[in-house]
Amino acid sequence: PEAARGRLAQLLADRAAGSGGRRGTAPDLTELIPQWLAAANVHGYRAPDSALPALLDAARARTDLRPQTLEFAGPRGLWLAGLNPEWKFALRGASGTALLPSPDDPEAVQRLWEEGLFAERIALLGAVRARDADAARALLAATWKTERAEDRLMFVDSLRTGLSADDEEFLERALADRSRNVRATAAELLSALPGSALARRMADRALSCVSPGLTGDEPFVAVEAPHECDEGMQRDGVVPLPPSGRGERSWWLGQLVEASPLSVWPARFGGRGAEEIVALPVADGWGEELHAAWCRAAVRQRDATWARALLGPPSTPPSNGPGTASLAERAKLLAVLPPAERATWVADFVAAHGLSEAFQLLGVCPVPWARPLGRAVVDALDIARDAGSYPWSFSGVMGLAERCLDPSEADRLEVLTTTPAEPADASPGANGYWSEAFQRLVSTLRLRATMDSELSGSPER
Repeated sequence: PEAARGRLAQLLADRAAGSGGRRGTAPDLTELIPQWLAAANVHGYRAPDSALPALLDAARARTDLRPQTLEFAGPRGLWLAGLNPEWKFALRGASGTALLPSPDDPEAVQRLWEEGLFAERIALLGAVRARDADAARALLAATWKTERAEDRLMFVDSLRTGLSADDEEFLERALADRSRNVRATAAELLSALPGSALARRMADRALSCVSPGLTGDEPFVAVEAPHECDEGMQRDGVVPLPPSGRGERSWWLGQLVEASPLSVWPARFGGRGAEEIVALPVADGWGEELHAAWCRAAVRQRDATWARALLGPPSTPPSNGPGTASLAERAKLLAVLPPAERATWVADFVAAHGLSEAFQLLGVCPVPWARPLGRAVVDALDIARDAGSYPWSFSGVMGLAERCLDPSEADRLEVLTTTPAEPADASPGANGYWSEAFQRLVSTLRLRATMDSELSGSPER
């Protein structure tokens, strides 16, 4: 639509002009480019020819724009990128299937597989795999021994998409690869298949190290970490040398538990569920290492039951939680939960603890934020303002709110744009900054609503 074309030109022109210092109450147009591109791609639009150079320049400067830009630019964008060395990233990163042969044309597929550039081959492998996983593995196996180590690594890693038990035989062979990185990636993928032979081998090792405590009246978890990292462990992906500052035995234990199917632990602990197991005390100071490994296993295996158990109630402070105090790890656990549950958990966390530790957690919530989450964030910002807090301490969360709040919330937030009297103990001028930030939030939400209506071709209500 013509209005959407004009909006794209405005966004790209603002990016090219650059901006610095305080933004005032105006929306940050550059930060809206990813959302505009995502929405345009949902509608199936193609980039206007006149916008292609500016789009490619923007994607060259910001890697996060590249996937959406390449989809929006289409084949013509790739053709144009081939004429300018500064846009060569587009040729490396092109993963669309528009220029690939049909998976139903085996001769053309084989020819491109044998003669194509690496980016074309990796895209071809993905396209064939999406249609016929057996055929994709056959392609890979046919040239495997002649591929470079770095290419073998990328090819193995591409099997993450659509990973299934049918990939086990190929990945087991890759455990004997000449490249350590290929072996490690193959082992990681096999451990994500709870029924694989590698997962069973790792489980046997982990079960020999972690067991129910047998002394005293109260149940607990006893740990006897490995005393060596033998050849079998190394073949199955256990890295023998720990990072600086880590003990060998704890390093080996963590890798064994992380790679073991979580389904083995209830039987090991007398039929207890994940929440009950995680709540058991762990003897001899092994609790942090064991729980961190279970967290990594829950993320790798996408196990929502264990993720819930390791996160614990959102009202519990992170430092006292059952799993890990690391906000980065907790964000990964949250990403395992269904989107609606994820948003509810974070909303309750923000309501209980405020925003000081919520930034990474908010980043894994689906956009636009569900209404309870959005309102919890806004309420926490309002509480911070009333408490006389420095507004710039919350600039990261405010920026997220501009991009992630539902645009329909704009009218409700209008009341926050006024400048109330400052408390005696407030930071000088803080309320003025807060008012400005809320005005920018409201104006950004309204602009996002306008952008959506322009892209849909319907007048804004």
